[in-house]
Amino acid sequence: MTEILSSPIVSHPAWAVLKQAVEAIRPWQGKDGSIDLTDEAAPSRSDVEAVLARVTGAVEDLAPLLPHDADYHQALVKDLRKWADGGFGVPDFLDSLLAFQPAVDRRDGLQHLVLFPMYTQNGNPDRNLEAVALSVVWPDWLAELERTRYDNPLFVPITFQDFTPGYDTNSAVLFPETVAVREAPERFTWGGIFCDREAARFRRVTEAAVDTLGLALPEDAAALLADQELTQQTFVLWDMIHDRTHSHGDLPFDPFMIKQRQPFWMYGLEELRCDLTTFKEAVRLESEGHGMGRNVQYAILFDRLFRFPLTGDRVRNYDGLGGQLLFAYLHKHDAVRWTDNKLHIDWQRAPQVTNQLCAEIETLYRDGIDRPKLVHWFAAYGLVASYLSPHPGSVWAKGPDALDLTQPPRKLVDDVMPDEFPLSMFYEALAKKLRDVIASTKGITAGTETRAAA
Repeated sequence: MTEILSSPIVSHPAWAVLKQAVEAIRPWQGKDGSIDLTDEAAPSRSDVEAVLARVTGAVEDLAPLLPHDADYHQALVKDLRKWADGGFGVPDFLDSLLAFQPAVDRRDGLQHLVLFPMYTQNGNPDRNLEAVALSVVWPDWLAELERTRYDNPLFVPITFQDFTPGYDTNSAVLFPETVAVREAPERFTWGGIFCDREAARFRRVTEAAVDTLGLALPEDAAALLADQELTQQTFVLWDMIHDRTHSHGDLPFDPFMIKQRQPFWMYGLEELRCDLTTFKEAVRLESEGHGMGRNVQYAILFDRLFRFPLTGDRVRNYDGLGGQLLFAYLHKHDAVRWTDNKLHIDWQRAPQVTNQLCAEIETLYRDGIDRPKLVHWFAAYGLVASYLSPHPGSVWAKGPDALDLTQPPRKLVDDVMPDEFPLSMFYEALAKKLRDVIASTKGITAGTETRAAA
């Protein structure tokens, strides 16, 4: 499906050996990454060991190309052999995970060979062995902004060179949290986001949406959609500011909401808050003459309005909810109009209204510092419900009197409907038009043809 970009890793014969061996191991693994050698359908231990030996041999052959990752690759080979010595039980790659530190050296074009038993977010839910060849994106202008303005020492923007099937999916991140380990590290020290996949799917879906909706684009917006490299760099800046925003501002709770059970609109508002804060910063950058500021605004608007609401299923789709809320807010404040079966955006008014929504969410957060959790959840529900219609059967929409408030808040989450805020008629119609285009972005990279078939 993808056209793989040239790289020293991918062009080396050992890469093909590594991919083939990893893909041979995949069907033998269970959900937790282990291989049950007692199963009648399982291969013999010696057969699995032979294939794994090809994996370790390929890593050792490729390692000299990447001297900056020497400690990681040595630890990786040890973890692979430890897995084999233990009879291929639940894998534990904590030692190699701790040895891999891509955020320490963010050089533009620096390449890495990554191999872990892991699930892929929005991709494969099982902890299969996955191999990825990737390249860091760190242009001088971005490094300067990170150093002087948007400090984010853990952020690593990356592009695909090649990958095993777990990444021939919708996954666009490489996170240490997904790796099989015996215990979670005290803290994670990096997070990777594939800007080439983000940019390519953005361009494909936005182009289709613009054609379907008859939206007239400014020249600079059209130029952004036509340029994969420019779009990648736009997403890198968006991601860098978004990521750091999770830890900045008036926060009434753990911003990443790790291991918390909350209604999904809380997650939706947090992600939207980070995007709208990025949008606000992009407006500021544009006013200061920074060329990428306007591009980031276009990217956030188009991705949030066109792709987010229609991607994935409707079960607790918090990113979809954020996109629906942004559209409804812009529409009700006359920054977006749907007239004569064409979408019209007031390009002067849209930034003002978008920043206005950001201010409303920031006020919600600031007030939430003084609220009990359940009161805060209801206040957040009220903000969303003032622009999006809840499902007619919703218990939460009826207010606190409809819920059993003797239960702890986490139990009341069970009363939230899977699709608490259904799509509007506008989005239901648009979904039918864009469904195939969105589906076609599975596994997309910069090397994929980015114009959807008519």
